[in-house]
Amino acid sequence: MAELKRRVAVLISGRGSNLGALIEAARHPAYPAELALVLSNRADAAGLERARAAGIPTAVVESRPFGRDRAGFEAAMGARLAEARIELIALAGFMRVLTEDFVTAWSGRMLNIHPSLLPAFPGLDTHARAIAAGVRLHGCTVHFVTPGVDEGPVIAQSAVPVLPGDDEAALAARVLAEEHRLYPAALAWAASGAARLEGGRAVVEATMAEGALANPLPGLPALPTEMP
Repeated sequence: MAELKRRVAVLISGRGSNLGALIEAARHPAYPAELALVLSNRADAAGLERARAAGIPTAVVESRPFGRDRAGFEAAMGARLAEARIELIALAGFMRVLTEDFVTAWSGRMLNIHPSLLPAFPGLDTHARAIAAGVRLHGCTVHFVTPGVDEGPVIAQSAVPVLPGDDEAALAARVLAEEHRLYPAALAWAASGAARLEGGRAVVEATMAEGALANPLPGLPALPTEMP
């Protein structure tokens, strides 16, 4: 009997660029995650139409009507996640800071992608800040979500050079191409059980279980043997 895929919700607030990469990866029959829901806190998020075009169920829980009632907003969002029987969450440009209660409830089951090599440049405007700092390497990070913003244990990273003459747009485009490669791989590792949260750190290994992705899908990086 075929192994069941993990049911994933992708949370977005905008165009869903990384959502598109996840959709393409999830089309592969061997991909261990099913995109079972795309949820947005904005009804006008362009990524919702991208999801509908791919046949993925969508939901909108508008954050603005809740004002400062973050717990109320998250309770409404949690109800939609429960209805869809979601097992994992992938944040993809979801522009809301989640409460400690919500994050704790999804500990080890919620991933985020950030456009820098964390712990460098948490927060916003990462590309401009990298150029201003004069770093030679920049990139992206997939991490488990913890209550501290952009502080969760790192699952995987990918680096790009910062080239002479780079402006913010050029560097952002180079990093985004790596995001589209890295996020589907990291989600596959989490869904297969090859990446997990243990004792406050991310453990990623290829040989932990029969169901791990020993052979990467086309276009996805190979699993490391083990990564602390």
